[in-house]
Amino acid sequence: MNFQQLEYIIAVDQLKSFSQAAEYCNITQATLSMMIKKLEEELNTVIFDRKTQPIITTDKGFEIILQAKKVLLEKNELHNKAVDELHNIKGKIKLAVIPTIANSLLPKILKPILEKYPDLELSIQELTTENIIQQLKFGKIDMGILSTPLESDKIEEIVLYYEMLLVYGEKSGKKKYMMIEEIKKHKIWLLEEGNCLREQMLKLCTLKEKENGFENLKLEANSFETLLNLIDELGGLTLIPELYYNTLSDKRKAKVSFFHERIPVREVSIVYYRPFAKLRIIKALSAEIQNLITPNLLSNEYKKHKLEIARM
Repeated sequence: MNFQQLEYIIAVDQLKSFSQAAEYCNITQATLSMMIKKLEEELNTVIFDRKTQPIITTDKGFEIILQAKKVLLEKNELHNKAVDELHNIKGKIKLAVIPTIANSLLPKILKPILEKYPDLELSIQELTTENIIQQLKFGKIDMGILSTPLESDKIEEIVLYYEMLLVYGEKSGKKKYMMIEEIKKHKIWLLEEGNCLREQMLKLCTLKEKENGFENLKLEANSFETLLNLIDELGGLTLIPELYYNTLSDKRKAKVSFFHERIPVREVSIVYYRPFAKLRIIKALSAEIQNLITPNLLSNEYKKHKLEIARM
């Protein structure tokens, strides 16, 4: 027995004709007759008296059709409730974002998300990747946004977007592009230890713990703004992500070089810990962020085989 068979017997009961019911249900009369016959055999009951014209529903068949209508009504209500639940995103969600993503992503997504989901209560904090993973596993936060892939046990990832990594700092004249290998020739400014972009830069450029070129200076910077201010005064280079680049003034954008041939990108994902996951909200927010961010990214202009995911 299935929902289609119930729909077929209701159609025959209403139209009093197998041929008209078949046309209404958009199937052949032979198929409709066969499906109804199977239902009658399963229920060991004759639902319709086929010897009369128009078709007459038997007394027992009438009882079955009343029950079939109730079943289909419940089915439709269940479907409508599921659809309502999908669009009715509400409740509390605790979110943590790594600082190098938070400063450029949150201003772009918070207003549209809060306006679309007025019953959603967001609690947001900035944490390092390590702390996000730890708090997910202890159930202190519901989801995180950070750079992936992680390859961490039981931490699930939903990729949001890929943003290009760009070079800020010293340029040779009006040269727009730079090869990854050229970075080693310059003073390098890095974010503090534990920051994923620091590790990605070291691996991407096969650097050792090379720093700013000053023997008597050890710097633990935790923001792009600090690095860029230092580079403006002291020279050197650092990597910045695409979304942060979009927040720069035209004067600072002029100091940015793009990579050529090997184009590094940062994979940004929502992460959650399956045992504690609020999946419906997480998936809804993932879709919103993807729709808000992905269409305008420069990485969309390149073929995938030219993009290289920066790893930690």
